[in-house]
Amino acid sequence: MSPPSLTIEGCRICESPAIEPILDLGRQPLANSLRRDRTEVLPLFPLKICRCKACGTVQLTETVNPEILFGHYVWVTGTSEGARKYSHLFSERTVARTHTGRLFVLEVASNDGTFLRCFAERGDRVLGVDPAQNISATAREAGIPTIAEFFGLALAKRIVESEGQADVVMARNVLPHVADANDVVAGMAHCLSVEGVGVIEFHRADVILKELHYDSIYHEHLYFHSLHSIGQLLDRFGLTPFDVTTSQISGGSFVVYFSKSPRARTAALITALQKEEALGVGGAGPWQAFARRCERHRTLLRSLVQAKKAAGKRVIGYGASARSSTMLNFCGIDHRLLDVIVDRAPLKHGTYTPGTDIPIVAPERAFSLKPDVVLLLAWNFCDEILTQIRAEHGWTGEVILPLPGDPEVVEIA
Repeated sequence: MSPPSLTIEGCRICESPAIEPILDLGRQPLANSLRRDRTEVLPLFPLKICRCKACGTVQLTETVNPEILFGHYVWVTGTSEGARKYSHLFSERTVARTHTGRLFVLEVASNDGTFLRCFAERGDRVLGVDPAQNISATAREAGIPTIAEFFGLALAKRIVESEGQADVVMARNVLPHVADANDVVAGMAHCLSVEGVGVIEFHRADVILKELHYDSIYHEHLYFHSLHSIGQLLDRFGLTPFDVTTSQISGGSFVVYFSKSPRARTAALITALQKEEALGVGGAGPWQAFARRCERHRTLLRSLVQAKKAAGKRVIGYGASARSSTMLNFCGIDHRLLDVIVDRAPLKHGTYTPGTDIPIVAPERAFSLKPDVVLLLAWNFCDEILTQIRAEHGWTGEVILPLPGDPEVVEIA
């Protein structure tokens, strides 16, 4: 039986042993290990990031067994209105970079099929791959063919044998989750036709660095990629980035388009690479400063929430996301400070947050408590959530925006 976790001895991408520590967020439970029994004891794993001195890739020091992490998943893409709207823009942008006519579109880590549905609706043939048995079943029930397995070169060979090569192979916000990223990219390369377009979306390391997104660090995210590190990874398998767009998913992401056939780099890609280089994303200094800023942020946020509680105000959280787990545990904000956490995903209702034991409830239940303050843990969906709060609950009060940068309090009247 595989051990629950392993500590790396070298870079996962280039295998260099020259890795240096950056930030230690302490021993934490797995961010999505929600449980219905508060007394259940959860295993804790080190949550640290390091940097490879050879290739500059920032990554976790610990690899948790993926069967533990992803066998049963609780994030459902279709839950977010923002993600559903973005799925249409994503498909339009992708189609604009491919040939005309009906496409065969393959998605790695397709979740509930929300993004593939846009292609299916325009008549394209689609196939999803996702290891979460529960969510793959949901996708199939919705008419999106989905293979419930981990994607890699071995599965890619079976797919090509039975389905042929794909015109589009896409992997949205999944590559950072995979310990053997080389195997995933090798599989994508095998599945992609010579004239096809590959798409990788990932949370931007430059945004993490500038805006202090330490809450994006959890055991599922093994890498914190830059355009530079993604380019190096693709190059290992004869794949060449030629364009880039941005999205607001995860608080700021890059979408890189690549191909097997040579294509000229766009001005957008050239400019983005130059900005990364100017910021020093691949260097040690900016990441060491990032670690110091994280320590300061923890003190500021915890003090702010404690002050609201001490003033007799009822404080709730909004958004029981994986990233909220990192923030709550690192800052020591638990059930003694937050009465409940709101989440719109029914799968999470009636469970408790890992490590901090805060009840997760439906919005109606939370706002029936008449809270004075909302800590917006899902701050990356700020506009969407504040609109929902006003429209659906008529709530007024203070909202704590923990990120980006220093915590901020805004009044909802």
